[in-house]
Amino acid sequence: MSNNELKLKWVSYPFKDFPAISALLIVFLIVISLLLWKITVVNWNMPLFFYLGMGIFFLSLITYFIPTTYELYEDKIIVHYWLIKAERPYTHFGCYYIDKKGIMLSTFKMPRKLDPFRGLSLRFSKTKNEKVELLKILEEKIGNKV
Repeated sequence: MSNNELKLKWVSYPFKDFPAISALLIVFLIVISLLLWKITVVNWNMPLFFYLGMGIFFLSLITYFIPTTYELYEDKIIVHYWLIKAERPYTHFGCYYIDKKGIMLSTFKMPRKLDPFRGLSLRFSKTKNEKVELLKILEEKIGNKV
């Protein structure tokens, strides 16, 4: 079997998949931006703080607004964000577990609070068609389901 053989591929796009939550998020972003505008520009006369604050806030939510493509190969996992490509071998991970968005791959043998920073989150699509095959591949490659 070739190391470049694609075993599983799917796309997760929460903004499109969950329109009701997306609409609420847009309303929330508008309210936050109006509040931040009033505080930083109207009261403080510091528009730079508004742009910095909104930029940081939006960047923290960027993975919700852009489609993410997941590719599982024989020896590695590749995650394509908008302009970023993350590639990691299965040997980098010590365990995996199901979380509220999908599956978290941990670099430790047991789940830790550092997992969102050091690990890799594989978010399910809306239909979750990839879940069964994904769990089968992870069991074969990592083996330590917690």
